[in-house]
Amino acid sequence: MISEIPQYGLRAYALFFSRYGISESFKQQELDWIVSQPMRKKIFALLLRNGWIKKVSKAEYRCIAPKSIFSSLLDFKLAEIIKNSKMPYAFTGLSAIEIWSDFSYVQRGIEKSPYFIKVLKGDLEYWKKFFNGYNMPNYVNEGSTIGEYVILIPVNRLDYENREGVNVEPLASSLKEAKVNSMYEYAYNYMTKKYKAK
Repeated sequence: MISEIPQYGLRAYALFFSRYGISESFKQQELDWIVSQPMRKKIFALLLRNGWIKKVSKAEYRCIAPKSIFSSLLDFKLAEIIKNSKMPYAFTGLSAIEIWSDFSYVQRGIEKSPYFIKVLKGDLEYWKKFFNGYNMPNYVNEGSTIGEYVILIPVNRLDYENREGVNVEPLASSLKEAKVNSMYEYAYNYMTKKYKAK
């Protein structure tokens, strides 16, 4: 999974790519006279972990093509990331409507892709650290950025159902929200028809 990296990693990648492109390999020693050994190790660990370079032998590395890196930064990743969480959560609001309507209503594009997730107030710090560990931008109650991001909504109590491997607020809540907004009329009709049939 390719992720964003801090400025120092970006500069190191730029140096490697400008010298070696994607076809020539290089070694960690390339940075010996530039940074300390601990920093060198940190840079290489960062670039490897985030998918900006790959190991081609025991001591040699190669750059990943910039086109692959930058287009991958806008890939949808949250569906996979959330599977690694250890605390309860529930997709809510528009995100829950998406899930319950089998994505007949979709609120996202690569330019802006918010997810609304209820979490317990006591678990808020866990969730911030969890998403930060994946370089997933996250905000409490409101916020916005380019690409994928999470709006954490702290609550005292969580009600949810598991739907196809993810926790989502109960269907009745999603139906109620979809019913009062004409933008979600199609999703509301879809959900009403599908779940009454059940």
